[in-house]
Amino acid sequence: MKQPLKCSKLHDAYGKIPYSMTNDYMFRAVLQSSNKVLRGLICSLLHLSEQKVISVEITNPVILGESVTEKEFRLDINVILNNHTLINLEMQIANKLNWRERSIMYLCRPFDKLNRGQDYLDAKPAIHIGFLDYTLFQERPEFYVSYKLINVKNHQKYSDSLTLNVVDLSQIHLATDEDKKYHIHEWAMLFKATTWEEIKMLASKDEYLQEASETIFRMNADELVRKRCLDREEYYQDLRSYERKIEQDRIEHEQDLRNYERKIEQDRIEHEQDLRNYERKIEQDRIEHEQDLRNYEQKITHERMEHAQDLAEKDALIRQLLAENEALRKQAAKSP
Repeated sequence: MKQPLKCSKLHDAYGKIPYSMTNDYMFRAVLQSSNKVLRGLICSLLHLSEQKVISVEITNPVILGESVTEKEFRLDINVILNNHTLINLEMQIANKLNWRERSIMYLCRPFDKLNRGQDYLDAKPAIHIGFLDYTLFQERPEFYVSYKLINVKNHQKYSDSLTLNVVDLSQIHLATDEDKKYHIHEWAMLFKATTWEEIKMLASKDEYLQEASETIFRMNADELVRKRCLDREEYYQDLRSYERKIEQDRIEHEQDLRNYERKIEQDRIEHEQDLRNYERKIEQDRIEHEQDLRNYEQKITHERMEHAQDLAEKDALIRQLLAENEALRKQAAKSP
């Protein structure tokens, strides 16, 4: 486990932070331990003034530091704002490639909580806020974005009952003037901070960031909280190792597939070459056969001509012999 803090006050802290807010257990511990931090963060994200926030209550608290039997336990935070709006907050640094579907599920669960007989108008609006350390849409990166149900043709808003917000901690540089007006970029910088020097610089911005900084320091000083943060780091390390194994298997599978495709292509080329050779052999045999046929026909014609010539010669000889015989007969008749 990482070394405990060597000082008792945030003012004296320096160097690397043992566990930052991107650790989802530290995220949970800080927001659960300080209602002021939770209130300030929600006001910033939802563009609310302090006067409009009557109450902020976490409805699924955990006993901080208590050991858990499973490493993959849920650390998302369910909040009810002013006893009217349901908010779900989650820190997610590992891209499990299912965030869009998962966030919709988290958003809809609290909304679908009407008891039998209640009017649909009694349903409380639901907001899901995800803090991601990766970009959902690489082709259109944004720092902070809200999604609602809208008409896809004219963008008319259908309802305010469901809202899905995403803070991309890897794109803080894309914060808009409005994001900066409500200090959302500073909260993101606080979550991403890795040194106490960064934390103290941000703490000077306002009272909520100051409170958040003090709470981060206090939670890092708590041995049990640090143990649970370490559990989460080990879980994500195991997850990354598993993801690397999956990626390695995918690469090997794609290599095997490419080899198989190359073998198929090579077999196809060889088969086509064999087919062409066979076709050439058939063509060559056909030409030779036709040549033999022509030679045979020429031989037959030549023999027929020779036979006809022999017949003609024999016929001429017979006529000559008959003529000679007739001449002898006539000569004999004249003799006394």
